[in-house]
Amino acid sequence: MEVESGKRADRPELGKALELCRRKKLPLLIAKLDRLARSVAIISNLMESRVEFRACDMPDATRFTIHILAAVAEHERDMASERTKAALKAAKARGVVLGNPNIQEAGKKGRAASVAAADRFAESVWPIIESLRAEGLNLSETARELNERGVKTRTGRMWVVQTVRNIEIWRY
Repeated sequence: MEVESGKRADRPELGKALELCRRKKLPLLIAKLDRLARSVAIISNLMESRVEFRACDMPDATRFTIHILAAVAEHERDMASERTKAALKAAKARGVVLGNPNIQEAGKKGRAASVAAADRFAESVWPIIESLRAEGLNLSETARELNERGVKTRTGRMWVVQTVRNIEIWRY
């Protein structure tokens, strides 16, 4: 399943689907024609690829109909873009602040939340690391032992020397 815009030409999942259809000699099924492409050029290239395709919303569409509908979809896309740009320009002219006016504050809160989560994790894992180090294990051996015990890092990854060192630095 692809989630790319019908406006974009670089659509890797569509390319994979076309190749599979070409190899298996099967038609490409799409839910809605306007989701496949909102560009006449993309539709033309698809037609030239010699892969048959069918739109579930228009199963009897001919090549001519598909070209006309692609042209209409492309025009609608362009008009929507122009309306959006005009509306944003008008809002800006009226003094409306575009974007998040509190972006710096949101960034600070996000960083603070991330640091707090890291601190909570370090606090929870520190007793294990401390006991392994007290047994005489070096940083590498400690990381290996944590991995063997199935203990994951805060991000769900495997332990490495630097991660163990970071917890020790946090502690002291």
